[in-house]
Amino acid sequence: MENYQIAVIPGDGIGKEVMPEGVKVLEAAAQASASFKCQYTYFPWGCEYYLSRGSMMEKDALKILEKFDAIYFGAVGFPSVPDSVSLRGMRLAICQGFDQYANIRPAVLLPGIQSPLAGKGPEAIDFIVIRENTEGEYCGVGGRAHRGLPIEVAVQSGVFSRVGIERVIRFAFQLAQKRRGCLVSATKSNALEHAFELWDEVFAQVGLEFPDVNAEQVLVDALAARFVLRPESLDVVVASNLFADILTDLGAALAGSLGMAPTANLNPERMYPSMFEPIHGSAPDIYGRQIANPVGMIWSGALMMDFLGQHEVSKHIVAAIRMLTGRGQPLTPDIGGSGRTFEVGNAVAQIVRESFA
Repeated sequence: MENYQIAVIPGDGIGKEVMPEGVKVLEAAAQASASFKCQYTYFPWGCEYYLSRGSMMEKDALKILEKFDAIYFGAVGFPSVPDSVSLRGMRLAICQGFDQYANIRPAVLLPGIQSPLAGKGPEAIDFIVIRENTEGEYCGVGGRAHRGLPIEVAVQSGVFSRVGIERVIRFAFQLAQKRRGCLVSATKSNALEHAFELWDEVFAQVGLEFPDVNAEQVLVDALAARFVLRPESLDVVVASNLFADILTDLGAALAGSLGMAPTANLNPERMYPSMFEPIHGSAPDIYGRQIANPVGMIWSGALMMDFLGQHEVSKHIVAAIRMLTGRGQPLTPDIGGSGRTFEVGNAVAQIVRESFA
């Protein structure tokens, strides 16, 4: 039996509500499968911590987290703290500090869920976006001058390295090989010539190593339209930090709800722990009402189990989610139901237990 040390950071807003449901399902899987155990260590970091301590995490947070097998993360951000402080002070600090350069975001329309796209069923929406997760537009390079004056200037620079582009593109090609053999690269080299000409060149070079993968370079604005018009043509998409951040919200919306979408922030070489979180954010407008959708959190737990080597456990959890949405209850209001957050968690946990039995 494998034993895993999991760092749990519920964070802010609905992260505190969906995290217990994610852990609940993992515990049900552990008990039913008897193949692993998890020991959870909880950290109270986030915006409340910032208001009392002056920082989003402990000063040596990365040193503390480094010993764990994985990080299970809820959400970050609340109106009481500027978004630039909360995001850069915790989530980006972990992703960049642990070199979690491959961000995995599936967009899958589950059984029983209605897409806003007319006539598109589950067979049409089933793709994965790979987001470069450590550099690009989110490096924080730049500054502001003449603050508060009419001549105030802000400069924000993206950082694109050959090694950073190459490793995430190679990861995407390898994933496409395991799926349907199609890879689309989102680019904007017609306008952003320096960074994205380099991106395109590296994509073409790496593609020579994968002759069995059908590779396309598509301008990101045209690709956004393709998400809506022809989602069935997509298998794996690879994009820069900013482009993929935007495209994956669109993908989650096409799949029915941002509350459904999981995320894995991977350090594929396993030199550092990887982090798993739902895509939806902290949603302060619904926090405290127990109507947040926990499926993204639960599904992120399945991605965590898969990365840790518990492939069958991951399949059972995803199958339980599909069974729940297929039967149509309980579901949260964002996907047309009236179920409470904890009711969805209870239902998925019960299906997981029954599936192993």
